[in-house]
Amino acid sequence: MDHADLTEKIIGCAYRVYNTLGAGFLESVYEKCLIIEARKHGLSVEAQKAVNVYYDEQIVGSFIADLIVDKKIIIELKAVRNLVVAHEVQLVNYLTATKIPIGLLINFGEVKVEVKRKFLKP
Repeated sequence: MDHADLTEKIIGCAYRVYNTLGAGFLESVYEKCLIIEARKHGLSVEAQKAVNVYYDEQIVGSFIADLIVDKKIIIELKAVRNLVVAHEVQLVNYLTATKIPIGLLINFGEVKVEVKRKFLKP
C-alpha cells in the first residue's frame, strides 16, 4: 500500500472514531479508539513508541510518538479547540528524528476532525 492510500485509510478511521464518539473526550480515549479502528482495517499500529533523537551520532533526547502505522507514518493526536503551529512543528521534528517521511496531525476537535499532512524534506 502506498503512502497516499495508507494516509486515506488512517483518516477514514479517524472520522469513524469521531462520528461514533463525538467531541469532548481526552486524547488518550481517541488514541485507543483509533488503534482499534486501524487494526480492524488491517493496519499495524505501535502506540506510545519511544524514539531517540540523535546529534552527531549521539543520543541527545527522546520523545514518545503517539502512533506509528505500518512503520511508515507517524500520527500525532490532539483533542484541542484549535491546532497551532507548535503542533505542526512537533510532528515535523518527529519526522526528522525518525526519518519516517510522512506524518499526520489529527485533531479530534470541538466541531470536527482536523487533519494535516506533513512531509519530511529530503
